[in-house]
Order: sequence, then C-alpha cells, then structure tokens
Amino acid sequence: MSRIQRLHRALTTRDFPCDIWLIAAAVALAGLGWVMVSSASVGLLDNSFYYFRQHGIFLVVSALGCLFMLSVPLEAWRQNAALIFLVSVGLLVVVLLFGQEINGSKRWIALPGPLPNLQVSELGKIGLIFYMAMFMSRFTYDLRLRAFTLWRPIAVLAVPASLLFLAPDFGGMVVYSVCVIGMLMMSGASLVLLIGSGGALAAGAVMLVVLEPYRLARWTSFLDPWADQFATGYQLTQALIAFGRGHVTGTGLGNSVQKLHYLPEAHTDFIFAVIAEELGMIGAIAVILLFTLLVSRAMLIGRKAELAGHLFGAYVSYGIGFVIASQAFINMAVSSGLLPTKGLTLPLVSYGGSSLLVIGMMIGLLLRVDAETRHRPRRTPTPYKSRSEPRLS
Repeated sequence: MSRIQRLHRALTTRDFPCDIWLIAAAVALAGLGWVMVSSASVGLLDNSFYYFRQHGIFLVVSALGCLFMLSVPLEAWRQNAALIFLVSVGLLVVVLLFGQEINGSKRWIALPGPLPNLQVSELGKIGLIFYMAMFMSRFTYDLRLRAFTLWRPIAVLAVPASLLFLAPDFGGMVVYSVCVIGMLMMSGASLVLLIGSGGALAAGAVMLVVLEPYRLARWTSFLDPWADQFATGYQLTQALIAFGRGHVTGTGLGNSVQKLHYLPEAHTDFIFAVIAEELGMIGAIAVILLFTLLVSRAMLIGRKAELAGHLFGAYVSYGIGFVIASQAFINMAVSSGLLPTKGLTLPLVSYGGSSLLVIGMMIGLLLRVDAETRHRPRRTPTPYKSRSEPRLS
C-alpha cells in the first residue's frame, strides 16, 4: 500500500457512522468562538461574565437545533419547502413593518421577556436553501438542457433580496445571491448565463453603492481608511491596528487592547480582528483552515449525496456550504480591510443567538444528509413524464 493510500485510509470517514471531520471543525470553531467572545466582551458591561453566560446558552440552543434537524427526515423538509420559504418571506415583511431598528437597519424582531432579539434574515437562509434545493432536484434536466430555466430561481431570489435591500441589509443580499448562484452552478446550469447574471448583480450592487451616500462613504473609506480614521474609516483602522499588534504569535489570550472600547462590535462583526491580535497570524490562519475544512466537508457530503441519487440532500448541502463560505469570507475580509464594512457575523464564532441557532441547524442538516447517504441504498431518481424533457422527482 502506497503512502498516499495509507494517508487516505487514515483520514477517510467511510468506517464511521458520521462525518467526524465536519463535527470536529464545527466543535473547534464553536469552542474557539466561546473563548474569544468571552475575551472580546471584557469591559463592555459591569458583569464581565454576562456574554460568557449568554453565549454558552446560545451554544446549547444551537446544539438542540442541530439535534432537531438531524432527527427529521429530509423528505419532510422537501415536501414543505415552499411553505417554509413563504413563511421566511413573510417574516422579512414583518420585520420591515414592526422590526427593531438598530444602527439604521431593521433586521431584528423583539421577542417578549428575557428572550433575545430574532434576526429574521438568518432564518430566511434555511427557507431559501430548502426551496432552491426542492426546485433544482425536481428540474435538474431542465436546468441542464434548457438554459433559461435558471431565470425562475433567480426571479424567486429577487423577492427576499428586495426585502433585504429595503431593510437595508446589503451583506445579507450578497450571501443570499452567492448561495443561489452557487447552487445553480452545482446543478449544471448554463455557466454563460450564470456569469451574465453575476455581472448584472454586480452592476446593480455598484449602482446601490453610488446612489446611497452612506454606502459610498463606506466604499471610499474602505479604499483609504486612514484618510478619515476618526469617522468613516474608524472601524477598519482599529481592526488593522489589531492585526498589526498581533504579529505572528499574538499578544496572548485576554491581552487585546483594541477590544477595550477602541474596536466597535469586537465580540460580533470584528471578532476576527481580536483573534488576530490575541492569537496572531497563527490563530488567524488556524481559523481560516477550520472554515476551509468545514466548507469542504459540506461540499463533499453534497457530492456523495448527488452520486447516490439523493438530489434534494445534495443541493441542501451545497447551499449550506456556499452560505458558510461566503459569510465567513466576507466577515474575515472586512476585518482585514479587503472589503467594505458589512454587518455580518463570523459563523460559529461571533456572538449572536440567531446566527448560532441557524448555523447549528445547518450542521444538523449536513449530518442528516450524510446519514441518509450512508445508511440508505443507492437511489435511482424516478423520472416523470412531461411535455418536454423527463425530470428527476
């Protein structure tokens, strides 16, 4: 047996009941997030353990959400995908009408009592993934043989994207769009039309930036944050200072200076900058590698499900992979000055109940797809008759 074969045998999860690498990556990121949220939130409140306790509660709720999604058959989600999507769109409308406005954006619904605010756009990701996976598993042949079929899911995408634009939640729009275009790419849709659609969306994004003064200010400050470092470029300059202080090995856990009322949202949107300051380049690269492992396992689970004929589960896995990859990339790119400032959390790491719950549910879905692919025999998709091409049921 060659060295490569021995390495493959040592790393494969074929003999395990589940994908242990997916679980290991998720648990490592969640554990690191709990530690870093506790460190980054020191001094924000009189009770230094408040965010530590709250984040721990969110992690427990996230784990329960993961177990719930793992216990429900995928067929139940496929049959109710349209209804779930309509409910998520309805919640996006509700948040526009009655939502709580924070920092000029309506993204949260205030829940009664001690319950935390609910960020509706996070839940909408699951509804969108379910609907698109249902559509693509049903019309696979049409997407591959009839190029303009892809305009139908893009038209559906326009509904929640428009509602997010009105919020406004520009970062959420980008994540939704990347998710759907990525899923269409994996379904075998026309690359020419996908590239054209991506170009049109990019042109629209440029227009959105130009037409809104605050977005234009964010863009110009991103290009040269030091030109106005105490106003529009304040967040980015403080994040870059954190990166500079971290060097290779970091200042040590708990020794960040930027988290002490210099770096805004240090425990949520800019937690990656605190990681880079306290754990250095080594810690930042470790986080990137963990996300790479998590996303690659999601895509691999989707590929195995597709080869086994479980098309709905395959596209659900692809959608989850693209959501996690795009959100993690945008968050880390914003913190390091590669992209303009966006209000997106770092999945599994940043503080936030809605984000942790949805990511936990996504991990549970991935494990469910993996379990059904492992424990069910190879499935031959059953075509049904139509006036055009046969379609996969």
